Amino acid sequence: MEAALEEARAALATGDVPIGAVVLDESGAVIASGRNVREADADPTGHAEVVALRAAARSRGEWRLSGCTLVVTLEPCTMCAGAAVLSRVDRVVFGAYDEKAGAVGSLWDVVRDRRLNHRPEVVAGVLADQSTRLLERFFAGHRG
Repeated sequence: MEAALEEARAALATGDVPIGAVVLDESGAVIASGRNVREADADPTGHAEVVALRAAARSRGEWRLSGCTLVVTLEPCTMCAGAAVLSRVDRVVFGAYDEKAGAVGSLWDVVRDRRLNHRPEVVAGVLADQSTRLLERFFAGHRG
């Protein structure tokens, strides 16, 4: 999660919401990272999780990320939760809950929907306070 938090902090340089993600392989090594780039790239799909999952797939040379763990500072939204399911990651680890748009238990629970063909393990609340503080400081500065 520390590596994901570093990615989140790096997103601040482009005015993006500070959310970061990393993908770990079976041994726990970071094989890919990402941060929000919606503002930087003018890309509505530029969420940290999507960026990291794309980089992990390139790194492995295939889209199936079986054995991998997606670690992200904020609970994934519906798009990112769906991407985690479709990439076949074994687990999703996140920091802060997102009561407004979270799709890994808060508002929806996409990753544990029994109608889907893959359901990753979920580990929630890892370094949640640090993730929450980073987001609160960012939004406090934008409400001004």
